[in-house]
Amino acid sequence: MPFSPDLDINENISANMKNLQRVTTKIIPSILPLIGVIIISLALISYFTELSLTALFAWFERFFSSVFIIIYSLLIALGGYAIVQLQEPKYADYWQEVGQQSGNAIATLALTFTLLGISLGIGTLADQPLSPENIQTLVSGLTKQFSMAFMTTVIGLPTATIIRALVCIKYQKVAAENKNSND
Repeated sequence: MPFSPDLDINENISANMKNLQRVTTKIIPSILPLIGVIIISLALISYFTELSLTALFAWFERFFSSVFIIIYSLLIALGGYAIVQLQEPKYADYWQEVGQQSGNAIATLALTFTLLGISLGIGTLADQPLSPENIQTLVSGLTKQFSMAFMTTVIGLPTATIIRALVCIKYQKVAAENKNSND
């Protein structure tokens, strides 16, 4: 029931709608540039590699695993959102910490998947006896796991560094502007 004779319920609905509008007008403009950058990046990667979007996603799946891609994407989005939110001096400390922890989580994720890939690769060697007949299969499985391991590091560590750097730079800008306005 959208409207009630009870005035308190109507006031609560009105207050909730105003809060929803405030949240929507803050979050949507912050997320749209991030989505645009993702779409443009995918288009550029697709253009330069001459792979269709489906083939590109299959390549990502083969080299990174879907779990890594999902967690990595969420952490990138969180880091990007923290960078965008670093505007008001009142919340700058909070968003700076969120951005730093996002960068740290990306680095940890990259190193964790590196160790996982190496472990899985070594595990394929331990499961089967080595013989001249199966050495090609074992080496193939080992290199597949190692490629996932090292690609997560090659992508994750620079991304983490970029996010942490952008957060620090933007935080210093906000802090300097706040200091100048208080003087």
